[in-house]
Amino acid sequence: MARTAQSRNVVEVTGLSVRFGGSWVFRGVDLEVRRGEILALAGESGGGKTTLMRSILGLIAPAAGTVKVLDQDVHGEDRRAAHALRVHWGVMFQQGALFSALPVFDNIAFPLRELRILGRVIDEDTVRDLVMLKLTMVGLKTEDAWKIPAELSGGMIKRAALARALALEPDILFLDEPTSGLDPASARDLDQLLTNLHRELKLSALMITHNLETISSVPDRIAFLSGGQILATGTLDEVSEGGNSFVRRFFREPRRETSAGWARADGAGASQDPRSG
Repeated sequence: MARTAQSRNVVEVTGLSVRFGGSWVFRGVDLEVRRGEILALAGESGGGKTTLMRSILGLIAPAAGTVKVLDQDVHGEDRRAAHALRVHWGVMFQQGALFSALPVFDNIAFPLRELRILGRVIDEDTVRDLVMLKLTMVGLKTEDAWKIPAELSGGMIKRAALARALALEPDILFLDEPTSGLDPASARDLDQLLTNLHRELKLSALMITHNLETISSVPDRIAFLSGGQILATGTLDEVSEGGNSFVRRFFREPRRETSAGWARADGAGASQDPRSG
């Protein structure tokens, strides 16, 4: 695959529609992630954010529309080229998704060792050096490399998962609820880590998040998905003060974090169609 460093966007979604059976998750979605930015995909739980990310990653086939990552059609006919894209992105899953029986070292080393399957030679000394470098980058200690996931705190699991996502020095990161399940202090520490890595490495990233503190501190722009549509895109000020009243209420009303995401603090649901202004 020809990598186009001059391209303005690392992700381009055009007219994307996904349905399960007779139910549409979203229809006609347009989205772009610019090179060097973190774009937060926000919205209420069940709005299709994870489905959209999974479609961008090629894990869910759309009913219509196109997805390009690094100028390559993810769902195009050239499946070999689409598969090769995976060495150019890193994914941090919501609960970390670490292999429970493997120590942290082998979890981070896993994508590096997978390169051998793709025919690229990488020796174990290089693997070790890279794993230890990534551990340091995410704020873990070298002795943490030999712990299994059950011995880690929630914040350490998130950091190990981030180190694995960074293992191949990807062009773009996909982060699914990076602070979900963390206490406020640990969430703020992870937000600061992401901000520092973004500044130092010039990262491009698409991040799903419900955490309003994360939304206010980490991303460059926000895309708000609800009711099967992108209702607003822009900076925090542009989105939270924009023309859609549903989006304005989402950012202004007190909220509490639940296991499923964020909910209104009073427990009430939305009283209007989110697509209305």
